[in-house]
Amino acid sequence: MPGMSAIRFENLTLGYERHPAVHHLSAEIPAGALVAVVGPNGAGKSTLLKGIAGELRPLDGHIHLSEHGHAGLAYMPQRNELDSTFPVSVFDMASMGLWHEIGPFRGIDCGRRRRVLDALDAVGLTGFAARTIGSLSGGQLQRARFARLILQDAPLILLDEPFAAIDARTVDDLVHLILRWHAEGRTILTVVHDFEQVRRHFPACLLLARELVAFGPTADVLTDTLLERARHLSEAFDEHAAECPMPETP
Repeated sequence: MPGMSAIRFENLTLGYERHPAVHHLSAEIPAGALVAVVGPNGAGKSTLLKGIAGELRPLDGHIHLSEHGHAGLAYMPQRNELDSTFPVSVFDMASMGLWHEIGPFRGIDCGRRRRVLDALDAVGLTGFAARTIGSLSGGQLQRARFARLILQDAPLILLDEPFAAIDARTVDDLVHLILRWHAEGRTILTVVHDFEQVRRHFPACLLLARELVAFGPTADVLTDTLLERARHLSEAFDEHAAECPMPETP
């Protein structure tokens, strides 16, 4: 709804071993927004998504989610974080998107099996259900991961470099799916490196360089001046800076 925020960052600092990777970020992501998260390598883009997903505890500040909280969130990390050698079928991998419904003990009934197959059909993997994920190409594996997202049916979706190292046809198909989710009113944050893709498909842009450089309409953010500022901030980062104190546990 207009005026509602899906995510609010309040003086947020995130990092590893108390060394900050994202500094003092304050911003609000409106509900239903389609946002590209961009910035130089090492700018904190993946770190920010991990923080939103609850995989990283803030060093300082807060992340406020909508009333759905983490239960209403679907997070897809970078593909290199997935062990594709694990002997699991495409069907079983996609069906993990139903975890919020079935938990660890309930099985896949006929209705849910049909939904899994429909999700695979929707991403162009008809007939792939019995194949192992290790037999898939990079683009096919990414399609299977999107099938799992379809089944999660979350109002907030986080995608970390979903278009990296896949073929152009798969990129087009996945972009089409993301745009459909956006039309349904879901909030989507996507880490993207290709600025032309961002300009074509993403109405809003969050530019990071370990701190917030700009957030707003894509045409206002992807300017030469702001991109140069982001590069300068990234290059000036001191990896030997002092550790941040951890907040006290209540």
